[in-house]
Amino acid sequence: MSGTIELRLGDLGERGIQEKVFQPRYGATEGFGDDSALLGAVGVPSELVATTDSCPTPLVNLLREKDLYHAGWLLATINLSDLAAAGAEPLGLVVSYTLPKSTTVREFERLLDGVDECCAANGTKVAGGDIRDGEVVQLTATAIGRCAPGSRLRRSGAQAGDRLLLVGSPGYLWAAALVETGQATLSQRDRDEVWHRASRPEAQLKAGRVLASTGLARAAMDVSDGLFATVRTLGEANGLGAAVTGEFELDGPVASVASQCGLRPFDLAQTWGDWGLVVAVRGEDVELVTKALREEGVAAQEFGVLTTDGRLTSGAERAAWRGVAQERFSASSWHGGEMSTLITSVLGKR
Repeated sequence: MSGTIELRLGDLGERGIQEKVFQPRYGATEGFGDDSALLGAVGVPSELVATTDSCPTPLVNLLREKDLYHAGWLLATINLSDLAAAGAEPLGLVVSYTLPKSTTVREFERLLDGVDECCAANGTKVAGGDIRDGEVVQLTATAIGRCAPGSRLRRSGAQAGDRLLLVGSPGYLWAAALVETGQATLSQRDRDEVWHRASRPEAQLKAGRVLASTGLARAAMDVSDGLFATVRTLGEANGLGAAVTGEFELDGPVASVASQCGLRPFDLAQTWGDWGLVVAVRGEDVELVTKALREEGVAAQEFGVLTTDGRLTSGAERAAWRGVAQERFSASSWHGGEMSTLITSVLGKR
């Protein structure tokens, strides 16, 4: 209704937020309101794993309307993706929100909807957390998971000659950026699909558990800062280099965007924002791993091999791979910005 004044978090105060927002949403959760969260079942033999990460401004909020739902979904995905890289089953998230007092209750509930719906899609939940007021939005979560004893995936353990697989369907986020800025066109159906995948990236939890249960993954890491940064870190953890093919087969709509924009499919595959996994497996196990993942509805492609020389190269000529990396505390650290500049820096496209 026009002229209606929306209730703001500053109007409620912390106790009011607890009573009016959290209690109706989380009151039935065992341990709700305690100082610590109750996670998992007592007596179950497993290894607990934990990760914590903060959420940056989602790129999709720069492409269309600002909506804290996207930040909530991304916050959960970022943390669940780290559990996926360990092959863990998620037990729950503990969250911490710093929000301005001017934040409306409706905006806050959109944030909570994003977190909760992402958790539900991945078979987990918010188990506890904290909220405080501050000048700027700061969103952080800690995810707790469990692995069967001895099955946890790690960054170390790979050897020279191991093949590199990219698990997941990359390129959707920056394909959405190219479509939304008018540099490529798609049918409405494909455009909606690209936008949906870009704004609701999936943590590869199912893939991680498959890899852990088969014991075929020698090392694994989630693609949080781009494929180049991931392979570089994985190589450093094992004292190895990597030779990537520079080739990749994208999903149909993403491939169409790449073609229209004069980009190689690999240019979109190596970007950040789609939360896949990079896995090192023995050459003789590539077919077994891809088959096991395919049976679970998860895509995976071989894109390179680990080498002894410590170099990162691309293509048959083994030229230096100068890939894209979203690296914190550097010039390429993600802080938002002008979209045309971002597309140029990430894709080399004007």
